[in-house]
Amino acid sequence: MAKEAASRPASANQLDRSPIHQLHRAGQCAADIFQAEMGLDDLTPRQYAVLLTVSQNEGLSQTQLVERTGIDRSTLADIVRRMLKKGLLSRRRTKDDARAYAVRLTDEGWKALRGADPVVSRVDERILSAIPAGQRERFLSDLSTIVTALGKIRDNPPKSVP
Repeated sequence: MAKEAASRPASANQLDRSPIHQLHRAGQCAADIFQAEMGLDDLTPRQYAVLLTVSQNEGLSQTQLVERTGIDRSTLADIVRRMLKKGLLSRRRTKDDARAYAVRLTDEGWKALRGADPVVSRVDERILSAIPAGQRERFLSDLSTIVTALGKIRDNPPKSVP
């Protein structure tokens, strides 16, 4: 009987109580709202994150962008490649490490960022409107706590016991 229960699919209630599932769904919904507001041919949420991060830290290497945005290395390299092609970013070899690239916004990148800022503010407000106003700061703080804690766990996985 226990074997049958273990092989049964998870109930909807179990998914509703699953943080990984709920975070994934929330991320999907937020990305859908972002794309609906921004337009399909414009920036993606990750491209906006790259533009914003580079604007605040001109000359970052792609490795530093990975660290600051949380976007994995291969995905970030693809995003940067596409943004270079669109003329939003420029890059050149760093002085300290000839293998690394320093990334900067182009004039077109600054224009795209300025155009996206009001849209992103609207999207953020729409997302936060799902939560009572008095709970929004706590929600954002809790999300930040989760990201920080899970990042540490990801970066320092437990050692397997022989």
